[in-house]
Amino acid sequence: MGCNHTIKVIRASFLDILSVVDDPADIEKNLRFIEDGLMFVANGRIEWIGTWEEGKDKIPADVRVRSYPGKIVMPGFIDTHIHYPQSEMVGAYGEQLLEWLDNYVFPTEARYKDKDYAKEMSEFFVKQLLRNGTTTAMVFGTVHPESVNSLFEVAENINMRMIAGKVMMDRNAPDYLLDTPEISYNQSKELIEKWHKRGRLLYAITPRFAPTSSPEQLDVAGRLKQEFPDTYVHTHLCENKDEIKWVKELFPERASYLDVYHHHGLTGPKSIFAHSIHLEDCEWDCLHETDSAVSFCPTSNLYLGSGLFKLQEAWKRKVKVGVGTDIGAGTTFSMMQTLNEAYKVMQLQDYRLSAFEAFYLATLGGAKSLSLDHLIGNFEIGKEADFVVIDPCATPLQQLRYDNSKSLADELFVLITLSDDRSIYRTYVDGQLVYARN
Repeated sequence: MGCNHTIKVIRASFLDILSVVDDPADIEKNLRFIEDGLMFVANGRIEWIGTWEEGKDKIPADVRVRSYPGKIVMPGFIDTHIHYPQSEMVGAYGEQLLEWLDNYVFPTEARYKDKDYAKEMSEFFVKQLLRNGTTTAMVFGTVHPESVNSLFEVAENINMRMIAGKVMMDRNAPDYLLDTPEISYNQSKELIEKWHKRGRLLYAITPRFAPTSSPEQLDVAGRLKQEFPDTYVHTHLCENKDEIKWVKELFPERASYLDVYHHHGLTGPKSIFAHSIHLEDCEWDCLHETDSAVSFCPTSNLYLGSGLFKLQEAWKRKVKVGVGTDIGAGTTFSMMQTLNEAYKVMQLQDYRLSAFEAFYLATLGGAKSLSLDHLIGNFEIGKEADFVVIDPCATPLQQLRYDNSKSLADELFVLITLSDDRSIYRTYVDGQLVYARN
């Protein structure tokens, strides 16, 4: 079993999905649930997983078993779209997207040019992720390099897998938040060279959205992607009908909103487009053909009144999908609460999202959407040991419902609908305990 001093042995119930699926109907067939299981973790990787009976004799004599009776261990949750500088303005009242940006978001983001402030908020943000069982996130910074440096420093301290980038924005926003194509290129390049693939950190080229970048700046973003082909692209797409109309006015020569990004070389296997609610056929086709991914952000889409994401359409067209909390238009860091809202979004479209489908989106499906399914997303031997210990009976109501559940599907569905951060008992990143519920 390797060097004893680095081994951790976890005993609990284990739940994961064994392989990436094209058809949601195959998710349940690929589900693994071990009621009384053991997992060996060494040097930040999964070394062995199986039943207690199969594994108990393999436990080295000097290793303490961390036993979590009545708890379920799952792969850490993967948040595919979130803005860390917006943590402090969650729940801002009453606006739709464009007014909300002007009235709340932009003034808040201005503070992040201060390195100390950015560091303080980065620490708050990462603690919130861990408290909610999120172990990997794709994150917007602000236009200031300080925002990205601070976030990566905090994540690096615990060897957390984090994808982030500096916002590129050179028009249609307050002067105090604008850069230029040249500044954007130089600062992004410097950040890529400093952080991309340093430990478990990855860089995302981050034009905010088409309206706030000139064609010259989008050219520069495409140039960065060509020069650093294994970086990510992270931006917004087709969130709001007024925004789409605006994009068509700003880029009349382009066939669609997505075509703006595609024209500038910003689609591809590591491109993640948040929201993607109001897509045209040609946009669905382009997402599929370029192997681009979308992030389904239900709490945010409901909160800003943006619309209902067409998950069935994405599945039908074989477009990769992850789930995003989208703090701060999104109203919770909790992936459980986000999946709860995803269920409701699908109910409004006559589709009953199962608990298995929901957890797939938050784990292995999310990993696939970020092209990280070879590293995270389930408990395959050799994968990175990011996992969460869930207490399905964290509140009296959960206990009551759990006692009345007839099946695993029932128990997991109740977990989604009734859970929040209280259900997260422990969070492990890179095999290390990084959060314990008091």
